[in-house]
Amino acid sequence: MMAHRNQPLRRSCTKRYHSTTAYAARRRPSAVRASSASGAQLPAALLFDCDGVLVETERDGHRPAFNKAFQEMGIDAVWEVDEYGELLKVGGGKERMTAYWNKVGWPESIGGDPEKQQETVKALHKLKTEIFVGMIEAGELPLRPGIEPLVKEAVESGVTVAVCSTSNERAVTAVVRELLPEYFDKFTVFAGDVVPKKKPSPDIYLLASKELGIPADKCAVVEDSHIGCTAAKEAGMTCFVTKSVYTEDEDFSRADAIFGEATQFTVADMGAKVYA
Repeated sequence: MMAHRNQPLRRSCTKRYHSTTAYAARRRPSAVRASSASGAQLPAALLFDCDGVLVETERDGHRPAFNKAFQEMGIDAVWEVDEYGELLKVGGGKERMTAYWNKVGWPESIGGDPEKQQETVKALHKLKTEIFVGMIEAGELPLRPGIEPLVKEAVESGVTVAVCSTSNERAVTAVVRELLPEYFDKFTVFAGDVVPKKKPSPDIYLLASKELGIPADKCAVVEDSHIGCTAAKEAGMTCFVTKSVYTEDEDFSRADAIFGEATQFTVADMGAKVYA
């Protein structure tokens, strides 16, 4: 479907827990607190969700990619804008499809055999990822406002940066590679099935803390959803929320701060909350 690039994948953690250990051991961040030019204390790590945080992907990226995958595989399903907003309450694309068809009934072309159902879901998700990555590589989905300056501030100040997402690792890596190329080699990607339980479980953030070698209470997170914020707070991290198209009315009572865009705060602001 698309040409493969010769660029190597940077630090990414896509297997189970044991697969990340060697990588983290090679590059343990210093335990010394980072500080800005003004002397403000900064978080030791800045962790981003991907969908809805780095890019407004859900409505205009993942949803149409799912629909195109359904069409190409002859599945009678179309996820409308409002319907997909409800489906986002389930973390993970494969889990989302399974929950949807468990509720409305599985298509006749798939049938009731659980093994065939899961094989079809995996095939659909793989195709959907190919379609979505193509959209990213074609420049169809831009970064959200304020993200690049935030990453720049973090990197130039010595703050470790990573992405923690329930989305497929290839899709998340494509977002960072294509939209933040100058900082691509600075990011560690924790994504997909790297942990057994997805958000709102804190597992992916706890894994990031462990593998980056940074205590959870020294990490700051940017999330856009209730389930993401819950995951970050359950992990013991500071969480700033930038509301997205689908999450405007969600409950963010546990967030440390809530904004419309990342243009409204700095890494130093996040550090002030971490060390408050």
